[in-house]
Amino acid sequence: MREFDYRRADDVSGAVALLDADPDARYLGGGTNLVDLMKSGVERPARLVDVRALPLDRIEPAGDGGLRVGATVTNSDLAAHPVIRRDYPALAQAVLAGASGQLRNMATVGGNLLQRTRCGYFTDVTKPCNKRVPGSGCPAVEGEHHNHAVLGASGHCVAVHPSDMGVALTAFDAVVSYETADGPGQSPLADFYLPVGDTPHRETVLPPGALITHVTLPPAPVAARSRYRKVRERASYAFAIGSVAAALDVGGGVVRESRLAFGAVASRPWRARAAERVLNGAPATAEYFAAAADAELAAARPLPDNGYKVTLMRNLVVAVLSELAEEAAR
Repeated sequence: MREFDYRRADDVSGAVALLDADPDARYLGGGTNLVDLMKSGVERPARLVDVRALPLDRIEPAGDGGLRVGATVTNSDLAAHPVIRRDYPALAQAVLAGASGQLRNMATVGGNLLQRTRCGYFTDVTKPCNKRVPGSGCPAVEGEHHNHAVLGASGHCVAVHPSDMGVALTAFDAVVSYETADGPGQSPLADFYLPVGDTPHRETVLPPGALITHVTLPPAPVAARSRYRKVRERASYAFAIGSVAAALDVGGGVVRESRLAFGAVASRPWRARAAERVLNGAPATAEYFAAAADAELAAARPLPDNGYKVTLMRNLVVAVLSELAEEAAR
């Protein structure tokens, strides 16, 4: 690890000013991803701006009845919050499904959303990678890709986004707010991550130097009956090979409202809009749940070694939605 400058920000405007003055600087929250990337040489910041002391560590009611979650709230605090557990249970489940307890105690909401892919070619600086060095190539297309994208990828990058939290937040229409030197901004999480296209090194809509300040969860009564299910290659903490965040409102055996998002299948948490269109107004049966999954996965373009993800996600959607429908019928 090379030498770097370290500053502790006293306020949001001061933090933004420090990055505005130095494009090679990075914000430091829990450091659970950034420090690893610094050790491997993927990230080489000249300065770290510590934002943990900023007043962004609260979970409080939003004016419209939703929740406002500060960017430095730890994953552990988010998962344990009683309102999150009651009104957005899939979000609490998603957080608890990610990492170990020690990492959740350090990792922050803002950092979780900005974590980089765990693709082995990205984290190995001896290999080419279009995310690290634009135009150098994507060896995963022909190489090791069993846990890579089946939706929304391109020939320039087939890596997946590793966040569990982001999948649930996407399903619940969360909005990301940020501060820049030119003032505040915000983006719905569904639009926060840029399509891969031919510029996979550009991952989010954040302007250079922007600091995430909070994430807002709008009121969503359907979210109270929700679930997050994650499939991984080992029972101890590991990144997903496929995951689903789902919420279902059923009345009289018919789906009145649904929310569905997929994880570990694309470069970003994937909102399953096509599946939702099939579900809403349809009978709450396994047959229609499978049809909804098929509608979303019709766009899948698997590589030779990851086609299993299409079947896995179809089965996962049917299983999770069936469980929620059974609960609603009790």
